[in-house]
Amino acid sequence: MPEGHTIHRLAQDYAGRFRGRPLRATSPQGKFSDSAALLDGQPLDTAEAHGKHLFLGFGGAEGLGWVHIHLGLFGKVALGEAPAPPTTETIRLRLVNESYYADLRGPTTCALITDGEKRAVHDRLGPDPLRPGDDPDRAWRRISASRTTVAALLMDQKVVAGVGNVYRAEVLFRHRIDPYLPGRDVTRAQWEAVWADLVALMREGVRNNRIDTVRPEHTPEAMGRPPRVDDHGGEVYVYRRANMPCHICGGEIRTAGLAARNLFWCPACQKP
Repeated sequence: MPEGHTIHRLAQDYAGRFRGRPLRATSPQGKFSDSAALLDGQPLDTAEAHGKHLFLGFGGAEGLGWVHIHLGLFGKVALGEAPAPPTTETIRLRLVNESYYADLRGPTTCALITDGEKRAVHDRLGPDPLRPGDDPDRAWRRISASRTTVAALLMDQKVVAGVGNVYRAEVLFRHRIDPYLPGRDVTRAQWEAVWADLVALMREGVRNNRIDTVRPEHTPEAMGRPPRVDDHGGEVYVYRRANMPCHICGGEIRTAGLAARNLFWCPACQKP
């Protein structure tokens, strides 16, 4: 499932290509046809993200509403220059103008919603490190009162929005925090450092459109090691590195199931 930086990057991409310009909206698959007909001929007013949720705003003063998109595990967006390729029945929503096209396939959610329904989505999500003004204290209040492991809490979108399996594993490693530490045992200083790190790392993720979490002194060039080869891309410390040596201590990276996902950590560097 894409992490929050990917969705914020998509919001930027949609806005940069379609904002303020009339577009064609179609649903070759048919599941979004009625809503696409309402959007057809309208300009995109704005695009924004909250965690893993993307919102495309249409209608201006008339208030047509928002296209709410959640990619889920299988959703994908293909962006390209016009002319668009021939349509296929897998495209839930195609947006096209004279210069660009965007094809949405396989999302968990693609719905035209009202301002009130959009607010309800925001209200059930935790603060997002990529949304200016979001308050990390909202997350801290839930974390500091919970017996749940910090690794599970970071994956709970009601606690922190946008953090997925990669950022979860990497930020805990970077701060030497045992992933099984109960939330109530995390110190305020640890949480403030983790939040600040997530803000910086995820902003870089938006900028570079990939996740890199290793510090300059641990890059392949600095350490004289081969670069990571993985379809995920990016240089990381522990994610998908099970049974491989830790870049810091040389110990073996471990993996285990936690919060319905595979957790990766270094037992030596992240001691209880």
